[in-house]
Amino acid sequence: MLIRELIDIVDDAIANVKVAIVSSQQRVFESPHTSWEFTQRSLELENELDRLKKIKEYLLKFEPEEIAEKIFSEEELRELLRYLESMKEMRAHEF
Repeated sequence: MLIRELIDIVDDAIANVKVAIVSSQQRVFESPHTSWEFTQRSLELENELDRLKKIKEYLLKFEPEEIAEKIFSEEELRELLRYLESMKEMRAHEF
């Protein structure tokens, strides 16, 4: 896998988390009984967004055509891909 491909996956995950943040922020005003829950979830999603941005920032230090397996161990790459896929594939109501 190329670094460029990893960056594309990170970008997709970032976009998905941003959508979930907006969704949670909108739901804050639905009910006074659930506003705290959605506020808390928005903050958690902001933390995930920061984490994803740091991952992207790290990946951008490498050449786009560099092979990721040369940078990450097999286990690190597998964990990173699992995390990115979970962030990318979640829907706003699942957050």
